[in-house]
Amino acid sequence: MSGHELDLDGGERATFRPSGPLRGSLVPPADKSISHRAAIIGAIADGPTRVVNYLDSDDTRSTLSAVAGLGAMVNPEPLNAMPEEFTIEGVGPTGPRSMGRIDVGNAGTLMRLLPGWLAGCDGGLWRMNGDASIRRRPVDRIAIPLGMMGAEIEVTDGRFPPIRIDGRRLTGIEYELPVASAQVKSCVLLAGLSAEGPTTVIEPEPTRDHTEVMLEAAGARIERGPGRVTVWPSRGLRLDEVEVPADISSAAFFMVAASIVPGSEVVVDRVGVNPTRTGIVDVLRRMGADIDLEPLGDGDGEPIARMTIRHAELAGTRVEGAEIPLAIDELPIIALAACFAEGETVIADAEELKRKESDRIAVVVDALAGFGAEIEAREDGMRIVGTGGLRGGRVDSHGDHRIAMLGAVAGIASQEGVVVDGMDAAAVSYPTFSQDLGRLLG
Repeated sequence: MSGHELDLDGGERATFRPSGPLRGSLVPPADKSISHRAAIIGAIADGPTRVVNYLDSDDTRSTLSAVAGLGAMVNPEPLNAMPEEFTIEGVGPTGPRSMGRIDVGNAGTLMRLLPGWLAGCDGGLWRMNGDASIRRRPVDRIAIPLGMMGAEIEVTDGRFPPIRIDGRRLTGIEYELPVASAQVKSCVLLAGLSAEGPTTVIEPEPTRDHTEVMLEAAGARIERGPGRVTVWPSRGLRLDEVEVPADISSAAFFMVAASIVPGSEVVVDRVGVNPTRTGIVDVLRRMGADIDLEPLGDGDGEPIARMTIRHAELAGTRVEGAEIPLAIDELPIIALAACFAEGETVIADAEELKRKESDRIAVVVDALAGFGAEIEAREDGMRIVGTGGLRGGRVDSHGDHRIAMLGAVAGIASQEGVVVDGMDAAAVSYPTFSQDLGRLLG
């Protein structure tokens, strides 16, 4: 079997062999963060919202199912495949039209954002739960500020799902995030839409601002200043259209693959380059990556660009502080790039990695060490000494889509290849990842 062939065993196990260069172009899947928000804010809005290029993945289908269960009409309803565009008829000021159980599956964004809307729906009662992975992901960081606003929120063992939400009248607050988190910020801002008086969130570091951008487009009164954002009570929002750009977090795997596999040149098209999401570009360029960006437009505050990435010799760097929230989902693949760089790379101030679909500090370090990397875990990140390459080996994705895709990229860049157990986890954000990677390999 030639070096660039991919062996798939029922979608569960995949072998990624050492390859030649990656060549060609692709448009990655739609942005997961923006897709979630389009469904939720479209459901809150009054009237129809046209959604174009919504991500077809397990997580985002969970969000569409949840808002439909609350009374939002999705037309046409996605069945076997997501339509290129559809309409969400929001419930408007009357609020959700049903109560009961909401299954979020593995969608952490849904679990943390939706309670912000439901908490202020006086008289409603909901119970939110998900799969085994979700039940290990803390939600106390949304329960605390919502409780300060007057919400009735019960979480398991004071920290974890399931969540019970009794809708109440809320009061606006000023809340300082203890840890930079776009999901917690978004939850509080959504609760502020139905609260009495303004609601302000203060951030220790800037985080992705897709919620603010979309609420402004829907007509909400939003005021932004250095390190803070305020929302005023807003009823009758109208979100006419959302065109979701390609996801830079999905593009990141091809950015690193093209950078570390000699002879590669890859064009990644129509990628969202919101400044609160481009930390991966800044880090890789600082390491010496050859990345060109061609702006393609700025629709509704979400700029897009065409990226061209070519193989380059990389050098180690430090990733810490304000840069961490801007690249939090890309830190695992940055760690892989560091294995191929010259010198030391340190990732610090990234304890948030422990609270993702897996403990991404422990899992990434174990995986890369198993491939032959010189790497050590630290309490808030990791230290990697680049050796110029990896031997290869085997990795369990632990049900984490980003670990599955990291294993694939490591395999094609390694000396011996990588077997990924649980490759089907990639479907959470990128169902066609293996096929797209194979196409770039020839």
